[in-house]
Amino acid sequence: QVQVVESGGGLVQAGGSLRLSCAASGNIFSYAVMEWYHQAPGKQRELVAAITSGGSTNYADSVKGRFTISRDNAKNTVYLQMNSLKPEDTAVYYCAVRQRVSTYWGQGTQVTVSS
Repeated sequence: QVQVVESGGGLVQAGGSLRLSCAASGNIFSYAVMEWYHQAPGKQRELVAAITSGGSTNYADSVKGRFTISRDNAKNTVYLQMNSLKPEDTAVYYCAVRQRVSTYWGQGTQVTVSS
């Protein structure tokens, strides 16, 4: 089994920054893809950023140039550095570990950006 725990959310003013962390433990394969999603109230969960074990990254258009995903393979930890935050970034942010046919989710961390 795989356990996923996010941390680092909070309240920030527009234009500010936050850094989210996600620690995964358990049976993690080296090729696992680690991802960040967000879900705003009344909306579907959406992919924000993803990173492979080799460091290849993918970003949603809405966050390109503002967010950076990074990963520490030795610690099975993924980070999301969020800069120039906007009120529309307000959401619950979820970390996911995707390997083989399974996806393991964390409990989510709230990010609120005030205008």
